[in-house]
Amino acid sequence: VQLQASGGGLVQTGDSLRLSCAASGRTLSIYAVGWFRQAPGKEREFVAAISWRSSTTNYADSVKGRFTISRDNAKNTVYLQMNSLKPEDAAVYYCAADPFGTAQAMGVRSYDYWGQGTLVTVSS
Repeated sequence: VQLQASGGGLVQTGDSLRLSCAASGRTLSIYAVGWFRQAPGKEREFVAAISWRSSTTNYADSVKGRFTISRDNAKNTVYLQMNSLKPEDAAVYYCAADPFGTAQAMGVRSYDYWGQGTLVTVSS
């Protein structure tokens, strides 16, 4: 499966963005999908994930209550709605897929397929 992340941009503190992770090559419905982010000089970190079957979700503590992950299997796309953005949310955001995975997969190594990343910049 090939993943294409999009939707990043420059926003101000408190604004919202919706990121999309579109899949091609195979149906995304059999994959758990995770969003990760990486700020300059920092390691890639888990943001959110959604399971392949029940659409169970999981979030990093830093984004709980502000970010929502969802999937539209008919469109072969997973979304990350980001509200109340903060400067510390600025990073390159990556989506990743894990076949038949769960939303509890929070490690980078749990995911087999990665998109190219989309840049989110938040000005204060």
